[in-house]
Amino acid sequence: MKIKLSSVLVDDQDKALKFYTEVLGFVKKTEIPVGEFRWLTVVSRDEPDSTELVLEPDANPAAKTYKKAIFEQGIPLTAFQVDDIQEEYQKMKRLGVRFTQEPTQMGLVTQAVFDDTCGNLIQIYQV
Repeated sequence: MKIKLSSVLVDDQDKALKFYTEVLGFVKKTEIPVGEFRWLTVVSRDEPDSTELVLEPDANPAAKTYKKAIFEQGIPLTAFQVDDIQEEYQKMKRLGVRFTQEPTQMGLVTQAVFDDTCGNLIQIYQV
């Protein structure tokens, strides 16, 4: 068993694609029209055949309720590992990303949390 897909709920697929590619540096892998939405995935530039992140529309009312609740509680929806958290943090800050937590040592990892502009908090961490 392998993890090949994971989803992040987004309020606007176009805005999400722009943020996840132009700001975070992922690359678009798949885009297939599905009714009014798209099956839209991005992957790591360094691992294009690895796990795909689905930019999943949050059109379902249950999804909106879930997203709003965990966002208000300050809980990240997912996490991405980085090699150098200070470098990523500085780069993202220069690109206008709003962080809710600056890089903070938490035991064996250093983590930071940012707003993805699509209704989610996302954690980056360095081991």
